[in-house]
Amino acid sequence: MPIDPARIGFRAVTPADLPLLAGWMETPHWRKWWGDPETELGYIRDMVEGRDTTEPYVFTLDGRDAGYIQLWFVDDNRGEEILQESPWVAELPEGTVGVDLSIGDAGDLSKGIGTAALEGFVAELRRRGFDRIIIDPDPENAHARRAYEKAGFRPVAHLAGRTGDALIMEHVAETEKGRA
Repeated sequence: MPIDPARIGFRAVTPADLPLLAGWMETPHWRKWWGDPETELGYIRDMVEGRDTTEPYVFTLDGRDAGYIQLWFVDDNRGEEILQESPWVAELPEGTVGVDLSIGDAGDLSKGIGTAALEGFVAELRRRGFDRIIIDPDPENAHARRAYEKAGFRPVAHLAGRTGDALIMEHVAETEKGRA
């Protein structure tokens, strides 16, 4: 039975959360899809301290810390260095935002928590006025792809095969599904 997204909460990451995130980043299921834990934690520290516009959050399930989710702004990631490495970013419409998500503990994998967190987060982003929401899992990460599809994300067909180690998926709002 799917998890009700109402059971999911979100709170902005603070410096006090960095040890929690560091512990998660050392686990095998994080190491498989994320970079070096020290480097990744440095990126999140930059976000928390305002040197990066990405918004980092811990998500909770019934009040228990359950994972990490972040909101990044495509328009802030169109610099020359990024476009050389990922030219597809230039093809995304202005105002597009991206989401990244990871489950905290391996014991919570494949239980529908990621799908519920993503559904709740997307609902919040829609309330904030964001129309174009993408997520970019590794094409080899079948668990993530399935969770994202259950949450309403679909591959962006015109970018297929042109985005390196990322599968670009866009959230399709209920009002758009009939036109998609």
